[in-house]
Amino acid sequence: MIDQRPAWDTYFMQIAHLVKTRATCRRREVGAVIVRDRRILATGYNGAPRGLSHCPADGPEHDWPDGCMRAGHCIRSLHAEQNALLQAAMIGIPCQGASIYVTCQPCNTCAKMIINAGIEKVTYEGDYPDAFALQLFKEAGLELYRLTDGQVERLGSDG
Repeated sequence: MIDQRPAWDTYFMQIAHLVKTRATCRRREVGAVIVRDRRILATGYNGAPRGLSHCPADGPEHDWPDGCMRAGHCIRSLHAEQNALLQAAMIGIPCQGASIYVTCQPCNTCAKMIINAGIEKVTYEGDYPDAFALQLFKEAGLELYRLTDGQVERLGSDG
């Protein structure tokens, strides 16, 4: 059984996948796990702010009277990365020097927050159409990895 243990990157990404099952936005379900020294600091999934009603489950356009979709994005939900960073902040856990595992490539807004939080390594799995986020990570010198089918690929030549 010991030889069946997953590598650390795979292990934390599997946990991020479990975290995403709590997502309340059905347009895109994403999970994030912040880790330092192989210990989980915080987790987050995408959804409405705490205490507010969740996105409706009946339709991709979130059919509210005024709708909550703007330019193809749900404006009601926070992203998984944002919620993980906020959770760490709420309980007083610094993210300096940490890694984040995300089931989907971060957007540029999350990339900026990840950079400012002092996170040094980003590992993601799924695609997101935001090349600028990847450019920000490269410019900031973060380690950037993509996990595909259990294989970790380092992205970019800098960092």
